Amino acid sequence: MMLGGHSTGPERFGTPIFEVSEVSGLICDLLDDPRLHQIWVRGEVTNYKNHGSGHRYFSLSEGNGRDAAVINCVMWRSSASALAFTPKDGMDVLAWGSVEVYEPHGRYQFIVREMLPAGLGERHLMVERWKQELEAEGLFAPERRRPLPLFPQRIGVVTSPTGAALQDILSIISRRYPAEVILSPTSVQGDGAHTEIAEAIRRIDGLVDVIIVGRGGGSFEDLFPFNHPDVVRAVATCRTPVISAVGHEVDTALCDFAADLRAPTPSAAAERAVPERREVLRELAGLEERMRALLLHRLTAARDEVEDLRERMHPRRLARRINERMQRLAEHEDLLRRAAAARVQRERAALAEVRASLEGKNPLAILERGYCIVEADGRVVKNAASLSPGECVTIKMVDGRVSAVVEEITYDKDI
Repeated sequence: MMLGGHSTGPERFGTPIFEVSEVSGLICDLLDDPRLHQIWVRGEVTNYKNHGSGHRYFSLSEGNGRDAAVINCVMWRSSASALAFTPKDGMDVLAWGSVEVYEPHGRYQFIVREMLPAGLGERHLMVERWKQELEAEGLFAPERRRPLPLFPQRIGVVTSPTGAALQDILSIISRRYPAEVILSPTSVQGDGAHTEIAEAIRRIDGLVDVIIVGRGGGSFEDLFPFNHPDVVRAVATCRTPVISAVGHEVDTALCDFAADLRAPTPSAAAERAVPERREVLRELAGLEERMRALLLHRLTAARDEVEDLRERMHPRRLARRINERMQRLAEHEDLLRRAAAARVQRERAALAEVRASLEGKNPLAILERGYCIVEADGRVVKNAASLSPGECVTIKMVDGRVSAVVEEITYDKDI
């Protein structure tokens, strides 16, 4: 559209035209930043509403007046049902979740999945930080865990001397197995409790066969000392196998991860520390029965063997066996004798053949038939051409030698 020759539309600014949904989508993309996901946010609860559907709608604010920063929040029913407290306006809280955009309305809000009162929340964060550090040190590695002794004689207990946990442990051990219980007393909650617990563990280490560390149930604040790195490291470096039994079954402390075994309650720890006396007696009775059966079997086998030897060693039977052996020995001797004679005969025949062969090849044997051997200068004369007239020769006969002088040489071709 042109008015007075000038453009009045968006094209006069040289910028594109966006649909509302496109702008909302851009905002969504911009807020899809990892720094805005799975984060903790601290603030004051305002405009808190508990909807009939179970969802919770509220805001987190910081500051007062016009300078106050506010972020809208929602906690869906599935997450809100797990809240351990009732939020109220003005309450300082720590909220964990992610910033997300509701595109149809182009509105961003903080989706809260967990919320804690600020003081308690900070301790939760501290425990998470400790957990990461201790895990990086390798204190939670499964391969560090050792088996518990099967039949311990002394059980060490690190807990409060006035707590119900100690009485439960004593009652169960006295009922199950006759083991000695040695208490290393300590405070289990309050300021400085973690130092006492760590010292109590070190104090009893090496004096017993297994150590139970724990206490009865309580709040997160009550169980907090058992999360402290001092306690975790004392458990991890303990030479004696350790059972951690902190709180009830749903409770978890960091010392549970460093212990050789985690029990859901102190009573369960006592049951795992010692065997059941009746089960041990039943197993011993079974072993005794198996040993008796094995011994009887061996005695029966030995008796049968003795009877067999007695029968085999009876005089008549023994004489018969001796005669049989002598007969077989005589037969073997006869066979050997005949085999030896046959071999000697074969060797003599072979020797005669060799002698005849050697005699046939003996150059002196022909002398007996009237032949002579002529030698000149120690060599045998094989032909007339090797002699010269006037040369001295030796003629070897069967019974002696004759010296002669060559007078004339006649060759076969001249005859």
